[in-house]
Amino acid sequence: MAEDARGEKKDADLSAAVKMPAKQRGGFRTMPFILANDFCDRLASVGFTTNLISYLTLQLHLPLVQASNIITNYNGTANLTPLIGGLIADSFAGRFWTITFGSIIYQLGMVCLTLSAALPSLHPPPCAKHAADCQRASSYQISVLYLSLLCTSIGTGGTRPCTMAFGADQLELNDAHSRHKPKWSFFNLYFFAVELAKLAAVTAVVYIQDNVGWGWGIGVPTVAMVAAVIIFVSGYKLYIRMPPGGSPLVRLAQVATAAYKKRNAVVPDPSLLYEDKELDAGISTTGRLLHTDQLKFFDKAAIVTDGDVLPSGQPNLWRLSTVHRVEELKSIIRMLPICAAGIILVTSASHNHSFAIQQARTMDRDITPHFKIPPASMLIFTNVGMLLTLAFYDRVLVRVLRRFTGRPNGITHLQRTGVGLTIAMLSNVVAAVVERRRKSVAAASGLLDAPKGATLPMSVFWLVPQYAIHGVANAFMDVGRMEFLYDQAPESMRSTATALYWLTFSIGSYLGTLLVTIVHDKTRRSGQWLPDNLNRGKLDNYYWLVVALEVVNLVYFFICAKYYTFKPLEMVSGEEVELHHHGNGNGTDDAKKQGASFK
Repeated sequence: MAEDARGEKKDADLSAAVKMPAKQRGGFRTMPFILANDFCDRLASVGFTTNLISYLTLQLHLPLVQASNIITNYNGTANLTPLIGGLIADSFAGRFWTITFGSIIYQLGMVCLTLSAALPSLHPPPCAKHAADCQRASSYQISVLYLSLLCTSIGTGGTRPCTMAFGADQLELNDAHSRHKPKWSFFNLYFFAVELAKLAAVTAVVYIQDNVGWGWGIGVPTVAMVAAVIIFVSGYKLYIRMPPGGSPLVRLAQVATAAYKKRNAVVPDPSLLYEDKELDAGISTTGRLLHTDQLKFFDKAAIVTDGDVLPSGQPNLWRLSTVHRVEELKSIIRMLPICAAGIILVTSASHNHSFAIQQARTMDRDITPHFKIPPASMLIFTNVGMLLTLAFYDRVLVRVLRRFTGRPNGITHLQRTGVGLTIAMLSNVVAAVVERRRKSVAAASGLLDAPKGATLPMSVFWLVPQYAIHGVANAFMDVGRMEFLYDQAPESMRSTATALYWLTFSIGSYLGTLLVTIVHDKTRRSGQWLPDNLNRGKLDNYYWLVVALEVVNLVYFFICAKYYTFKPLEMVSGEEVELHHHGNGNGTDDAKKQGASFK
């Protein structure tokens, strides 16, 4: 039949979920609540992670390599939990409640961290100025720190995979015609708000930490997190809250199991594969996925054989899957190689929160006779670089590129990501050159073995280019990857797919720990690259090693992008079935069929 029964069911499901007509909910009216929540959330998280290297080395008196590994391990865990949170949101909890409870757990971690910094019994006594040895934090004090970081890691599992998808839902589902309009400006707006929060964190919060005290410096982000929860919950009645579509992992497992059971079957013509519009209605409200010719083994799950249908007339989903469900699994598998390209990028950027800050601590940071820029505040130039690039890209560059490409977004998501990966490589090239210059100044000034706190006659603003270039790269790469994931993921798995973005941060952070550990161990005899005294180290060699990894990664990404297949989507309106290849960015229908009949 030409009429799509899914249309009425979609409205009914949404109305039941929100108990109010969808047209009265969602839209830009919800953006202040969602973006303000994320602003406060990022102010809190960035407010303590940005300067965490200083807290670990100056307050807890931990060695540089150990402190660096704690940070990368924490980042790895905090970016791994979103995968679990995304599955919970998509399976049974929904995005709103996952964000809410995640924020509360994060708040508990921040309270513990504030107490750790404020109470003398939870951190070692201050170190005497220019002292060679300082009392390190005890096992008990480090345990309290780990407990705090664990709670914040669990909390991020609820907020990070859901906030962007939840915000995009408000715009996409609020407009019945939104599928014909590019919504990617939302992601530019989202990342712009995030960078504003980071900007506030690396200036005001870091200043408080370095000049007022760590108790207040972490207490301020804690209060911001309280505000984040209150602001988000207060918009409850305005949100479109999509009902969860059931466990995506179960559906993927059902497809894989059904395909394996029929591994000896011969795949027929695609038109003969099993489809059931009513069965897929709850997980395909914006359109069903159509058959693709890749990964044909999984098509066997949609072959109808004896015993596939239960006495009730319903299919046994562990033996028979619809084409839409098969294509859900294919979509996720096709996305994984593209996602993996972000891992090395995270690894290459991890030193910005550790080694680069320690570099800044050795340099001349005077702004005025009475004010020094805090080392961690150098990250402000990454934030400013990203903010300016986002504004320029969205307001100017897209309009110019659109004239040449004909695409509403100017360039595709993958092209935007590739540009970002290329620019990021230049950041580390600059970092290597600047570090060699910094060491030469230390040698010329006789300060190679200077005590802690000694300042080299070299301005800290030499570090600005590497930070700024990295910010420009992020504006292309981070937004491009998030657009790609949201666009190419099956609609019922968008929280889970968004978690893949954070999963790359997790793996990249752990890989950063592994890389630092290996370099530290292998260079111990031939000349330590990463000692506590960077003036005697070879940090520039480490940067060149990272550049080499990025070159290999860039080639890998180009190969993956070349052979990637965008998902085709069927959308029905009246008597017309429109076939869209999402992600190609051409803004046109690839095909139209009149009077088509689908089950």
